[in-house]
Amino acid sequence: MEVGKQIKYYRKAHDLSQTALADKVYVSSQTISNWENERSYPDLESLISLTELFNISLDQLVKGDVEVMKNTLDRNNMDEYGKRMVIFMLLFAVSEGAALSLSDGWFGLLLPFVFWIIGMRYAMKIEYLKKKYDVKTYKEIVDYLENNNTTPKAPRNKTKYIFETIFIVTGFIVSAVIIMLLSMWLFGWL
Repeated sequence: MEVGKQIKYYRKAHDLSQTALADKVYVSSQTISNWENERSYPDLESLISLTELFNISLDQLVKGDVEVMKNTLDRNNMDEYGKRMVIFMLLFAVSEGAALSLSDGWFGLLLPFVFWIIGMRYAMKIEYLKKKYDVKTYKEIVDYLENNNTTPKAPRNKTKYIFETIFIVTGFIVSAVIIMLLSMWLFGWL
């Protein structure tokens, strides 16, 4: 991120020491040092104080960091959404087997249905981020999560992509059915 370099540049341009700048934005000189050395990032209130002090726009101070921060947030969100989706889909499969084993009617399927809805909501959020950054294959998703690189290395093979998608969906369904059957067996329905 560039904001630390920008703070240092404008501080020196205004002939201020770290201590003098710290006094003007009501933080410690150690905080200014941490910002300039990119060990921490100023909060919004501090950024506004800095822009007023240096008489520059927030855009000039942050200079591209906003895009980096958005991409970092999206990468973190995609990772978190993936974890939550898997957890709720596992809860769905286990509770489905338990509901079929322990319940006499369809009312017992309410909790598994709620888990399924929540899991699908996270899956939809992941799909939104995949579409936003044009990542479709597993390799592209991993590359995006690790390096924030969204440009494919070679043109996509559409037939291969369709078969990969079918394979992944089928594998997910088979896994869910196996987990459901295991939970039904554990609860004595099978």
